[in-house]
Amino acid sequence: MFEKSLNAYNEAKEVIPGGVDSPVRAFKGVLGTPPFIDRGEGAYLFDIDGNKYLDFVQSWGPLIFGHCDKDIEEAVIETCKKGLSFGAPTLLETSLAHEITDMYDYIDKVRFVSSGTEAVMSAIRLARGVTGKDDILKFEGCYHGHSDSLLVQAGSGLATFGSPSSPGVPADLIKHTLLSEYNNIEDLKKCFENSSDISCIIIEPIAGNMGLIPAEQDFLKACRDLCDEHGALLIFDEVMTGFRASLTGASGTVDTKADIITFGKVIGAGMPVGAFASSASIMNHLSPDGTVYQAGTLSGNPVAMSAGLVSLKKLKANPEVYVSLNAKAVKLTNGFKKAASENGISLQVNTRGSMFGFFFCENEPKNFKDVGLCNFDYFAKFHNEMLKKGFYFACSQYEAGFISTVMTDDMVNECIEAAQEVLAKLK
Repeated sequence: MFEKSLNAYNEAKEVIPGGVDSPVRAFKGVLGTPPFIDRGEGAYLFDIDGNKYLDFVQSWGPLIFGHCDKDIEEAVIETCKKGLSFGAPTLLETSLAHEITDMYDYIDKVRFVSSGTEAVMSAIRLARGVTGKDDILKFEGCYHGHSDSLLVQAGSGLATFGSPSSPGVPADLIKHTLLSEYNNIEDLKKCFENSSDISCIIIEPIAGNMGLIPAEQDFLKACRDLCDEHGALLIFDEVMTGFRASLTGASGTVDTKADIITFGKVIGAGMPVGAFASSASIMNHLSPDGTVYQAGTLSGNPVAMSAGLVSLKKLKANPEVYVSLNAKAVKLTNGFKKAASENGISLQVNTRGSMFGFFFCENEPKNFKDVGLCNFDYFAKFHNEMLKKGFYFACSQYEAGFISTVMTDDMVNECIEAAQEVLAKLK
């Protein structure tokens, strides 16, 4: 069933560390072997063994319209005919920036980069430059990319391997990173009591790298109030949730407003891209207008810009898709929960827009430590059996799932029926 993928994986390990270019893809979190993908079509993936999967990973989020969307594909092809990269300004950058800033009443300017990691790294540098302070405050289980200062108690791939940090990260950098517990206001306050040099709080307002765990409204308000009180900036990391949780991302589902928002994934519709955005007063600190330096030869790459432009225009023209996407996410997770309950298995579920998560545990997780109490053995077995039945979920309990517009109710029903069979055998 996976013979060609197994051979391909063994070959890849000879020339690529671990056989993969991003650690979580190795399927170690589910004790399996990663299928090597040949192509995607609509809601489905096809591996090199010829297996077909209903795809709930969607390139880890950006493919709201599924694989090979005709409109996006045509825009990319036409742009490629003009050249892949120039290292110079194009009209596409300005057009995409307008599409983003028009959605928010407190965002004036956008700087495009090539990845979510780069967007967050740049946003933190900007916050430090604006405030003149060095410390940053992040939360256990929130993943903000692999830059040195942020590889402390991160979620996603690091959590999958049970590693709270990474060798190669200098202690002199980590000392400027304060850790707090997600959804814990008292713990948050203690950080500000311990440091008068906090430049920013960075948070996933809907955490998607310890499963799907939304921040509570009063917790986000406390973040906002403490930043205002102590002269720090609030950064929302929406690399995963931007234009996924709603048309205006997680920011559109909460009352709290951030000073800086980071984007990625969706604004490139699957192409390598990221961005950070804020008010003109903050963004004007960036070079060449200001003294905070940030640069990138491939920033604003025309191919990525064209893909993102088509994707965002389609979303803005059809905002009702989020109602449909959420309805399918709710249907899927409620179906899982009902099937688990019928088999005496505790399962917690959550959805936000087109995002969903599920945990094998008795109580709904509120933070990283809570997720650690979940039954990872059940998750691994569930994942492996669902994969065999043709359903492709994120290969870690610490990841979220995604619904695309090309998924139908019949597809969701098929998945629920398969889950019922798997869960019946799981216990």
